[in-house]
Amino acid sequence: LGRRRTDAILSLARNDANVSVVDHVPRRVDKARDACEQADVRVEFHRTDLADLAFLRGDSIDATLSVSALAEVEDLNRVFRQVHRVLGANAALALSLPHPAFACLDPDSGEPPRLARRYADAEPLPGRADGAEAEYAHTIGGLFTSLTRAKFRVDTFLEPEPVAGGARSTHWAAAMAWMPATLVLRARKEGS
Repeated sequence: LGRRRTDAILSLARNDANVSVVDHVPRRVDKARDACEQADVRVEFHRTDLADLAFLRGDSIDATLSVSALAEVEDLNRVFRQVHRVLGANAALALSLPHPAFACLDPDSGEPPRLARRYADAEPLPGRADGAEAEYAHTIGGLFTSLTRAKFRVDTFLEPEPVAGGARSTHWAAAMAWMPATLVLRARKEGS
């Protein structure tokens, strides 16, 4: 649960959402829990694998949000099946991931950036998120296939570009001006 994830949790909780957080990295859960206690908001935390949702009843969740967390999951099929099980009818799964095309670039190579790996390279990358051991550059085709197999229909596909002159985080790299660094999808549960 990095800062962006914690900000999303706090925003949802402050707007009266019943928020349940699932993360397998204890340090991230502890940091987010501390932020929620400091903000005086109620949030339920679970330190477990993202596909271990047995504590949730089927069809009991109105929406799910994943801010970069799925990048740490090698087997998305298993996660998407569990998310489908717990979501209510036509409920949304919104997710952001590092863009798989950006993972091909060497972000420190200058301008224009150089290619550093093949698009379909399945080798995990070193984890960038707090506590992440590795990240997987899931291809767009692989994401759509996994979502479709789990009975989701993608209705939003975004590749946000940086705002000219906008604020830059500590993760900013010049290559982000050449290739989207983030992929954002929203999918709806179909069937039961």
